[in-house]
Amino acid sequence: MGDITVLVLATPTEPQLAMLEQLPAETSIAVGERAEAFARTAPEADVIFNWSGSGELLREVFLQCPRVRWVHTRSAGLDGVLFPELAESAVPLTNGTGVFSESLGEFALAGILFFAKDLRRMIRNQEAGRWEPFDVAEIAGQTVGIIGYGDIGHAVAARARAIGMRVVAVKRRVPPAGGDAYADQIYTPERALEMIALSDYIVAAAPLTVETRGLIGEREFAAMKATAVVINLGRGPVIDERAMVRALSERRIRGAALDVFETEPLPEGHPLYGLDNVLLSPHTADHTADWLDRAMQFFLDNFARFHQGQPLQNLVDKKLGY
Repeated sequence: MGDITVLVLATPTEPQLAMLEQLPAETSIAVGERAEAFARTAPEADVIFNWSGSGELLREVFLQCPRVRWVHTRSAGLDGVLFPELAESAVPLTNGTGVFSESLGEFALAGILFFAKDLRRMIRNQEAGRWEPFDVAEIAGQTVGIIGYGDIGHAVAARARAIGMRVVAVKRRVPPAGGDAYADQIYTPERALEMIALSDYIVAAAPLTVETRGLIGEREFAAMKATAVVINLGRGPVIDERAMVRALSERRIRGAALDVFETEPLPEGHPLYGLDNVLLSPHTADHTADWLDRAMQFFLDNFARFHQGQPLQNLVDKKLGY
């Protein structure tokens, strides 16, 4: 393969961009945070790398690139990125699926332990200088139900199984019996309520698509145990936030551990801030010290495959949206 032109949608001063020096010498790189920055190079662009640009910027740049052969986006989520022109084109799209899954699996485990061991009560008593023994729950033997059993869901399941939990999941395509290393049972989406009703912890790890928006709503919260805890580490709008706030405020479920929200940043004065049965993370569950380096390294590894004519990793099914 000859010279390759890569357009990088990013602020030019971002430190991880220095890693692009590892690309082959014949690679031309243009970096910018506005569409005008690519006016000269767009007609010759082979690759668009959306490092930190908006969906609107990606669309503007894509429409300027008649010969682009690959688009990669740093994030795993594709809502706001998969615009019609890209979705309907033959241009392959890849994303960051899998790069951040291990840390997200750990966040789910942290949420489970936070409620099982009542860590908020421990902290409150410690701050008050109060010695107040109380019972805690053992999570071994309890059931975690995972909605969206992809890469993140598997990371959650591996950790849950390691500590003795029963794992059930909802997945569009159910594998043959015994075909999954972690899940005791996998349900089709039509049987999601059945899975939710028996779960002690419900983990939302589904991507945001037309089908999954508001997937967990009033009907699902009504089916949950009074002791159930909801954990969302996929996309905020997969859960009907108003329905969740009502269930939490009325103590119809035990609690929620949330890393993602319908609106981000979560607006000042939002009711979730004031609920003592919520563990709230500002969408940083996957922000390890090296998460950006790892995201860039994934692009570099995938670029090597592109350069050598090998199949790309993390190819998105643009019809399904993930």
